[in-house]
This record gives sequence, C-alpha cells and structure tokens, in this order.
Amino acid sequence: MAASSPIRYQSKAFSSLKLGELYSILALRAEVFVVEQECAYQDLDGSDQKAVHLLQYSTQELVGYARMFSAQGSDLPYHVLGRIVIREKYRSTGLGHALVEEAIKTMEDMWGNQPIKISAQEHLTDFYRKHNFQVTGAPYLEDGIPHIAMIRPAN
Repeated sequence: MAASSPIRYQSKAFSSLKLGELYSILALRAEVFVVEQECAYQDLDGSDQKAVHLLQYSTQELVGYARMFSAQGSDLPYHVLGRIVIREKYRSTGLGHALVEEAIKTMEDMWGNQPIKISAQEHLTDFYRKHNFQVTGAPYLEDGIPHIAMIRPAN
C-alpha cells in the first residue's frame, strides 16, 4: 500500500512528546517488534528519555519511527540510530528508505557529521548498505533475533 498523502516528519525530545504521540510510538513498536516478530523483550529500556524521537506520518497516522542518540556528551565516537520501524502495510513503498534518510539528515543537522551506528536485524543488512552502513563485526543474537553491528562513516 503506497502512502496516499504527503509524508511529514517530526523530531522531538522525550519531554516534548504528547501523551498521544508516545502511545502511538509504543503501540507501533509493540505491534512490530513484539507481536509481528514474536519477540518478547523489554522495549521500555530506560533509554527513551535520552533519545530524540523521529516520527513519520501519512496524514494523521504514524507509519514509521526511529530513535536517535547523540555522540555528544557520551564517550562514544558515533551517534546511534535504533528502533527503526515501518508499519507493515507501508513496507515496500520506499518509506523505510525515506525514514532512514530523514534520520541521518536530522542527526547531522542537530549534532554534526559523525559516524552513525545501528544494530541491524541481519536480514536487513542490504537495506542499510544502501544508506552507506558497513558491517563492523560478526552476527550476534539480540532478543533471539540475529543482528549485526553496522556503522555509517561520517561524510
């Protein structure tokens, strides 16, 4: 299903999220990561409060989401991008690629040009390679799902 209306993005700190937005984010993450992928894991990991949240909308529907962390103020040499998710009916429409591109742009605009690290589900390695992410280690299990660490070098 292609998005029939213009796609818009909002990036917000945790403290700026409205209750309805937070509910929509958590519902989408549970819908995909817990129910669809049949993975019981602790989604509420205490990191949401430190993140900037990127919301992707078609009309009023939350269709995609990503969570972003700055390298600034940490001892990490890279920004971190995670919890990347697209609602099932919007997959294969290009919205996943658009979300990742918007996340990269948002992180660079807010925090400068730094490498970006993701913990990608292994079956999505080629998807992330299209955004210049490179595999940086051996596959590992995270919550029972094969993952791979990938880093996108600074431009």
